[in-house]
Formats: sequence, structure tokens, C-alpha cells
Amino acid sequence: MTVNAGPTPAPAFEICIDDVPGALAAERVGAHRVELCADLFEGGITPSLGLIETTLAAVEAIRVHVIVRPRGGDFVYDEYEAAAMRRDVEAIRAAGAQGVVIGALTPEGDLDRPVIEALLAAAGDLSVTFHRAFDMTRDPHAALEELIELGVDRVLTSGQDSSVLEGAPLIARLVTQAAGRIVVMPGGGITARNIDRVLAATGAREVHFAAGAILESPATHRNPHPYMGGALRQPEYARRVTSADGIRDVLDAAREG
Repeated sequence: MTVNAGPTPAPAFEICIDDVPGALAAERVGAHRVELCADLFEGGITPSLGLIETTLAAVEAIRVHVIVRPRGGDFVYDEYEAAAMRRDVEAIRAAGAQGVVIGALTPEGDLDRPVIEALLAAAGDLSVTFHRAFDMTRDPHAALEELIELGVDRVLTSGQDSSVLEGAPLIARLVTQAAGRIVVMPGGGITARNIDRVLAATGAREVHFAAGAILESPATHRNPHPYMGGALRQPEYARRVTSADGIRDVLDAAREG
């Protein structure tokens, strides 16, 4: 006799954002969660407490998880950076966020257990995601088991490759290895054109993506000569923001797929 297991549950969608309008856009179109960051050009660093509190006050139902990453670059942190991250986790928890997104490695590419354990202690009952520092571990299968042992709720990964499509074989193996003990969440290059392939190839039930659009500055007076950044310059009078239409396109593609 064939048993009908029923429809496959719809995937959960986490949107990477860097401002309050991004959180509101994600909530409006039906995403489940946002990862609140600053400086997405660097891959995301810890946002200010003011932005965290303002975002939490603005949304009604969507969950807000906050990245705790003191700088761009590698994930090997000294004692001062580790202390700052612990204090950030404490402040994020006090502000009322639902989760934190953390990560720390040794120079050899293993998990930095003392730092991670301190951050988990500070997080208390918050949901904890291990961010894409995972993609820099030397042994992802061993790292996954260690994260399960530590009690981390989910891991964000591109499958240690340039995008989730290239990393899909490893992600699928990690999903199988996890066997429901931890959420393996693909992230990195997910679009409306490939979301159905990503879900089919990996077996994942949560996905993470950004949906950016270019917003022109409202400034009418513009000085083209000075630059506020370094040699690698972004335009002064346009910025990348979260697009509600972009989020909706990915969600619709996943549901149709």
C-alpha cells in the first residue's frame, strides 16, 4: 500500500538586509526572517545598536537575526575582537532580536571553540546561525558535527564554492549528514532563475539570499570630485537597497517550482 506523505513543506526564506526598509520589504512579501547586517560590500558586519533597535521597532512579525562580525576579511579574531563580539551579542539579546549570526575560526581552518562557546553563552536562548566562516573550514563535515555538538541551530553555506550552484553537491551531502540535527541553509548567488534548481539539488528547506536594486540619491547638489572611500570606489550618489520585487520573484519561483 502506498502511503501519501502529503505535500513537501514550503521552504523558509531568509533575506540579507542592511536597513529598515529592507526588513519591511521582506516582511511585506512574506519572507520568514531577515539577517540584519551593515556593509554588505564587505559581506556583512555588525550593525549599530541604533539600527538594530530601529529595525526591531519597525517590524511586526518577521524574525530579525543580527550578524556579529567586527570587520571584513578573515574569521580569525584576537582577544579584543572576541570580547567585542561577546558584548555585541549581549547587546543584541537585550535589544530583543530573535537570533544572532556568528562565526570564528583558528588559523588552521578549524572552529575556534573558546570564542564560539563564549558567544553561545552570551546568546542564551537566542537562535544561533553559524555564518559563512563555515565555507573557510578545512573539513566541513567535521565542522558540521562540531556545530551540532555545540548546539548551533543552523549553518549558512555556499558549499565552499563561489555560489550555491557550484557548491550544491557538498550542500546536499551536508543536508544528508545533518539528518535534521541542524539546519543547513544554502546562501550565495540565489536568484529567481535558479532557486528551484538549488532546492532540488540540495534538499535544503531554508535558503538565504539578498535582493538588491540600485537607488539613486535624492541629492540635487553633487560634487563629483571627492570620494568618501578608498581606491575601490562605489558611487557616491547611488546605493544598493533591498528590493521587495526581487524578494517576491525568488519566493514566487520557489513556490512554483
